[in-house]
Amino acid sequence: MAADRRVGIAVDFSPSSKNALKWAVDNVIRKGDHLILVAVRPEGHYDEGDQIQLWEATGSPLIPLSEFCDPIIMKRYGVKPDPETLDIVTTAARQTQIEVLMKIYWGDPREKLCEAIDTIPLCIIVGNRGLGTLKRAIMGSVSNYVVNNASCPVTVVKHHV
Repeated sequence: MAADRRVGIAVDFSPSSKNALKWAVDNVIRKGDHLILVAVRPEGHYDEGDQIQLWEATGSPLIPLSEFCDPIIMKRYGVKPDPETLDIVTTAARQTQIEVLMKIYWGDPREKLCEAIDTIPLCIIVGNRGLGTLKRAIMGSVSNYVVNNASCPVTVVKHHV
């Protein structure tokens, strides 16, 4: 059963999402797991016939590590993973013998992360930017929304400055 475990990490390639990814690799991920990076891009207007249009409602197919390390392939998705994130996941895949995949959604990150939990399915780990009460009330907190609306337990990794 351990090989069927799917652990999702919400990634936007910010310091807080990289911190959550490092924490997950160090504390949660074990041999045989599927580590699924879930990225959410803003909705946009794409060229007629653009591949992204096909996946806008359901998200991209699961993208294997070998493909999301390729900048040419990722350009088609409108995502540019940073070298530090790629280093973390390639090292984890090699050392821990896990399968690393990426799934990209387009839209509101709060809603799409909850959708990913239900459709993939997976448990999820999210980072926290450490917004104060006022900023969180004005801007909204993705992690707070996911904690309160997800159909599974959510781990929030606090970002320490």
